[in-house]
Amino acid sequence: MSDLHLRLGRPDDAPAISLLARRVARRWILPDQSHEAGQALLARLGTRVLRERMREGQRFHLAWLDEVLVGIAGMRDDSHLVQFFVGTRYQGRGIATRLWRRAMADAVRRAGTRRFTLNATRLAVPVYEHLGFVATGPEGFSPAGVRTTPMALDIGASRVQA
Repeated sequence: MSDLHLRLGRPDDAPAISLLARRVARRWILPDQSHEAGQALLARLGTRVLRERMREGQRFHLAWLDEVLVGIAGMRDDSHLVQFFVGTRYQGRGIATRLWRRAMADAVRRAGTRRFTLNATRLAVPVYEHLGFVATGPEGFSPAGVRTTPMALDIGASRVQA
């Protein structure tokens, strides 16, 4: 996908990040969650919260097709993937793989990270398995009540490609 442009997000991208993340969450995550957990998740995906997280050091890698934001990879502490969304109409085009490789390479370059973690919602588990993650425990509930499976990816030097 040659017209895909990847770049690091800035605080002024927060409205676009929030819009895409909430749209994807409503379609793919909320139907499998309690109402309370879903509302808490949507609140954490709000513009103000995302902007503050960026100012606190979370890095958001963004995928754009022309002027349309189509993918987000949010990383905390250069090791924990906190948000990973690709717009529904853009799924299946390799965007997630390219976005993950970029976020992973950035964390390796910045911090020498060799182990990445995340908490996957039920429908996202196969996506993360495709990227090389494996479950590290059973499905459970996050402190906010979101049903997730803990997953991790341990990498060797040969796997890091931007």
